[in-house]
Amino acid sequence: MRRIGRFWGSTIGKKVVMGVTGLLMVGFLIGHMAGNLQVFLGAERLNAYSRFLHGLGELLWLVRGVLVAAVVLHVVAAVQLTLRDRAARPVAYEKHELLAATFASRTIRWGGLVLAIFIVLHLLHFTTGTLRPAYFSPEDVYGNVTGNFRIPWVAALYVSAMIAVGLHLYHGIWSAFRTLGLSAPSAHPRQRRVAAVVALVVWAGFTIVPVGVLLGWAR
Repeated sequence: MRRIGRFWGSTIGKKVVMGVTGLLMVGFLIGHMAGNLQVFLGAERLNAYSRFLHGLGELLWLVRGVLVAAVVLHVVAAVQLTLRDRAARPVAYEKHELLAATFASRTIRWGGLVLAIFIVLHLLHFTTGTLRPAYFSPEDVYGNVTGNFRIPWVAALYVSAMIAVGLHLYHGIWSAFRTLGLSAPSAHPRQRRVAAVVALVVWAGFTIVPVGVLLGWAR
């Protein structure tokens, strides 16, 4: 336990935790995206997929538990690293030049906050049905998706959130590669391109659902 405590207490330990939990969440997002895209295959297909997931029983709860733990660890590590960074530099630089920083890296913390708020709203919207701008039924996922995304402001909210997801993924995946030692020194690292492709695919896969429903592409 002491080793775990010392590891967690170190800066590199927190960064490793962020990298590992971040990659776990990327894997979940890819699977979630693939499931969502089945809305274009019709109500029967998407609802059957939903029933399959709920039929997993304890396994589904195990996956949810791991995911929740990953999110909590990721957020806590991010907050603690931010506070540690500010404590180490209480006075801001008089002149701060951004040499290799990207827009994604400069907005990573604000993007993380936006995503944390969005995740809560998303769960209240499509999981618990607490927020109901339109039709909601636990047994009719297809109806939930199509009914809600036919409302322009709901679709716009999700499309906007996906921009934050894409930017966060791009910098997060690239950072995870470097932290976990998966990126060799290079002027044009291949891993940065991989991060860009994954972020673009996930962004497009999630964005096409509200846009497609709003445009009438869903069956």
